[in-house]
Amino acid sequence: MAEVIARVISQEGTCEAGHKVGDEFVIGETLPSGVCSWAFYSLFPFYTVLQFGGSFPWESDPDKTTVACPDPANPVVFELRRIP
Repeated sequence: MAEVIARVISQEGTCEAGHKVGDEFVIGETLPSGVCSWAFYSLFPFYTVLQFGGSFPWESDPDKTTVACPDPANPVVFELRRIP
């Protein structure tokens, strides 16, 4: 199984969890310390695809995808990247 890194690439408004552009963390099957649980739940299905070798047809790079947290007023956008 591959390791997957999440990096904040965009943040607008006020993130209640304090996420900011440049933050990075390794995603696993449990909530990483300091990560918003709502964002984690949004990232987890995409993490699972990358972890097991899948990719997304709308992405030009098969080792990454972009996912936004569910807060439309204060969106945080994450890039997920598979590390082989």
